[in-house]
Amino acid sequence: MRTDFKAVVSFLVISWLLSSLVSSASVDGLLRMGLKKFKPDPNNRVASRLESQGGGSLRSSIRPYHLNGRRGDAQQPDIVALKNYLDAQYYGEIGIGTPPQKFTVIFDTGSANLWVPSSKCYLSVACFFHSKYQSIRSSTYKRNGKPASIQYGTGAISGFFSNDNVQVGDLVVKDQEFIEATREPSLTFMVAKFDGIVGLGFQEISVGDAVPLWYNMMKQGLVKEPVFSFWLNSNPEEEEGGELVFGGVDPKHFKGKHIYVPVTKKGYWQFAMGDVLIGDKPTGYCAGGCAAIADSGTSLLAGPSTVIAMINHAIGASGVASQECKAVVAQYGQKIMDLLLAEASPKKICSQVGLCTFDGNRGVSMGIESVVESEGRSSGVMRDAMCSACEMAVVWMQSQLQQNQTQEHVLDYVNELCDRVPSPNGESAVDCEKLSSMPIVSFTIGDNVFDLSPNEYILKVGEGPQAQCISGFTGLDVPPPHGPLWILGDVFMRRYHTVFDFGNLRVGFAEAA
Repeated sequence: MRTDFKAVVSFLVISWLLSSLVSSASVDGLLRMGLKKFKPDPNNRVASRLESQGGGSLRSSIRPYHLNGRRGDAQQPDIVALKNYLDAQYYGEIGIGTPPQKFTVIFDTGSANLWVPSSKCYLSVACFFHSKYQSIRSSTYKRNGKPASIQYGTGAISGFFSNDNVQVGDLVVKDQEFIEATREPSLTFMVAKFDGIVGLGFQEISVGDAVPLWYNMMKQGLVKEPVFSFWLNSNPEEEEGGELVFGGVDPKHFKGKHIYVPVTKKGYWQFAMGDVLIGDKPTGYCAGGCAAIADSGTSLLAGPSTVIAMINHAIGASGVASQECKAVVAQYGQKIMDLLLAEASPKKICSQVGLCTFDGNRGVSMGIESVVESEGRSSGVMRDAMCSACEMAVVWMQSQLQQNQTQEHVLDYVNELCDRVPSPNGESAVDCEKLSSMPIVSFTIGDNVFDLSPNEYILKVGEGPQAQCISGFTGLDVPPPHGPLWILGDVFMRRYHTVFDFGNLRVGFAEAA
């Protein structure tokens, strides 16, 4: 029975690939691979983040990058078309081995390794639903065998390294080190429309210190320039999901000029970001500067829960009520407000009220025990939550006081924000009929303001009365020294054509066309 099922699945996958792929070379010399796009399915929504958190992805020691070898005559920029699955999964096709075995992959700037399922993956159900690499079928396969494991935000994969040729468009990268995944335990990978991932981040976050595919494309002289760029098509009526250009940019996919900012830390494509605005009003949270990364492998736009709650409140998104947040407001709200009005240092207030200790930069948990009563039952011991909730309340109150709001209004506002803290799975729902009344949300990058309208930051699944609308903003709290960190994922990159300039270590944004 299992053999028959696998045969049917394999036949369907191969038939779909053969019937849906269209390749053409345009008159401007760019290779384009046209791929179809899946229709939205509200019963199979996978808006998952793929930001790598394992293998030293937040290493403090950064090794210098050296481009070894000499580039030969570069070809025209190579383009890989992308599919769009529910505005949550953009993926394209590569080939591994000789002859090439085809795989659909996510091109992820938030990780640095290439991996696909292995034919030696026997115990993970996810492997039965995807194409698997068979080393025995490739004449260019080289045994490696080094063990590998990667922890993503949505699950982990493990396996071993192998070496083989990798085909991207009409380019062939020779002797590329990649991971054969023998274990994919996450449900996300089972229902995902992609087989594997091609990491386009820096080698500093590569598991096993493997040389990324992009590095070898440059080293082997396969690209015209050390630049790649993304265009993600947000038009649901078009089959083309987007375009990834290796070696340059496609001018037809953006308007005006790109605004470039330098990479501040090699690993992710990280850069400095200024304040966040809600309806033209500054939140003040990043007035002193924040770090951000452009991440094609993240579906949503992630940021500190403090500001995300403010945004979700402004757009009417419903999250899960945080009892510890409400407890802090009830017990310490007035005292926090009095200290703010007395012009106490916001960073020290939570230590002054006894919920945190001050480490010279921010409040840190003292391990305080607190029991919050809910519906007559104890919710248990809360240690870090009270300190974090206090710090959020300080930011919220300061923002409102700067707008000359009354103390009563400020306390009511903060209590409402406690209800807007995103649910544990990161999703917050909104009323689809109220999109026109939602505010513009803006991000300051390189002294320029980049706007997102409601139609751009709300993910709509389905049509008519059954339609579901999800906030494109989700909370992610990365503590110092690596945070606070914003992840500008596909929600942002759909609006802004993004250039990853490896040669000049910079990231550029221009309005997508």
